[in-house]
Amino acid sequence: LLFLYFVTGARVNAKDSKWLTPLHRAVASCSEVLLKHSADVNARDKNWQTPLHIAAANKAVKCAEALVPLLSNVNVSDRAGRTALHHAAFSGHVEMVSLLLSRGANINAFDKKDRRAIHWAAYMGHIEVVKLLVTHTAEVTCKDKKSYTPLHAAASSGMISVVKYLLDLGVDMNEPNAYGNTPLHVACYNGQDVVVNELIDCGANVNQVNEKGFTPLHFAAASTHGALCLELLVCNGADVNIKSKDGKTPLHMTAI
Repeated sequence: LLFLYFVTGARVNAKDSKWLTPLHRAVASCSEVLLKHSADVNARDKNWQTPLHIAAANKAVKCAEALVPLLSNVNVSDRAGRTALHHAAFSGHVEMVSLLLSRGANINAFDKKDRRAIHWAAYMGHIEVVKLLVTHTAEVTCKDKKSYTPLHAAASSGMISVVKYLLDLGVDMNEPNAYGNTPLHVACYNGQDVVVNELIDCGANVNQVNEKGFTPLHFAAASTHGALCLELLVCNGADVNIKSKDGKTPLHMTAI
């Protein structure tokens, strides 16, 4: 069918309403045929994504292998500032991540929020991708624009295997983000009791205050799903009477 289109003069780089070319659409199957007929490997859709971005996000390794030799740069960013490596890490494709790294992908490339591939892999809980990135010298203490580390990312989404791995590497579990919140703060706010238990067992400071004077207990009390976190904190020495800078105790937070 593709051959019939080509012999009748079909425009191989025509874009649809989303600016997607046939190559964007066919990254998982017909890409080799399209490439032989001069499909534009650098074509962008409305999100500025190239066929390599699409391939990386969809585990189309064979397509990526065909595309990469034709590209002058595998680190092209889309509208959100994400490279193909970001997309592969977010999707948890170990083979794709390995391929991109072997072809010169910048492991420290950051998107418009200063998040690197390891931030996204940690947030999504893709432990094997995280390990692979670390073996390729990814910075485990890197921070995004709000100073979230990969540990913050994993803690917020409850990715316990990544949390344990990062702690085993010796990352600072009490490292604050731009608001003074530690991984324990964000885990409590999101009701991630398994992560909270792990952080406490590893020695996280249960009474560390953020820039507004709130402790993890304040956050657990304010959360609609933080009951177990609250119990864990109290049983491990959290101060139930501590006041924030505006005079709120954890009990006040339960009424918010």
